[in-house]
Amino acid sequence: MRIAFLSDLHGNIHALTAVKRFLNENIVNAVVVVGDLVGYGASPGPVIDFVQREGWPATLGSSDLRVALDFGERDGRRGVADQVLQWTKTTLTPEQIDFLRRLPPSGRISTPVGRVRYFHGSPHDPEQRLDLNAPAGQLERLADQLAARVVVVGGTHVPFIRNIGDTVFVDPGSVGLTLNHEPGADVAIVDCIGRKPKVTLHKVPYDYSSSAFDIMAWNLPPVIADVIRTGRMG
Repeated sequence: MRIAFLSDLHGNIHALTAVKRFLNENIVNAVVVVGDLVGYGASPGPVIDFVQREGWPATLGSSDLRVALDFGERDGRRGVADQVLQWTKTTLTPEQIDFLRRLPPSGRISTPVGRVRYFHGSPHDPEQRLDLNAPAGQLERLADQLAARVVVVGGTHVPFIRNIGDTVFVDPGSVGLTLNHEPGADVAIVDCIGRKPKVTLHKVPYDYSSSAFDIMAWNLPPVIADVIRTGRMG
């Protein structure tokens, strides 16, 4: 049983279509989206429609939450993320916003190696980021509470794997706005066979120049185009 985990799509349809081609060549049994379909990128509507059309299960991300529940700007700030989220609200249809509103905060999958749990930030709050560099004991307690052999979280935009006892913690990175200093779309594949799960991280090339062009064409903050081209912030 092979499961592909995607996170932080962030409205980047060019990256997402490249990932789909990659998954067609690297057969998996399921594809799961760990939140943040929208935010930053210039194609939030097409990304939502794509995920719906594919029938991929998805959880609620922090950017999805702010759009779906129409939160105001955080603490009166007008940062890059807030600017794009305000713009995103004006581009989505009521049906697309309702799709985001109905996303669950977490999900689970039973596999031959045990339970897989996935969520964007923490099990019950997509805005509360789980620190995968936390002390081992803290993560062990969480794994016990979740009764999970694999825990998948998003939000950092940096691919990461950490083994704690019998549990592997995974951050797939970001499909639409990776921050690991290499442009491309991040994908994590979990092989749930044998005695223990095996996780592989992949960097999928795509036409990130077109994604950056779309940012500029919609007059979104140019810094986002720079991040897409470089894979780094600043």
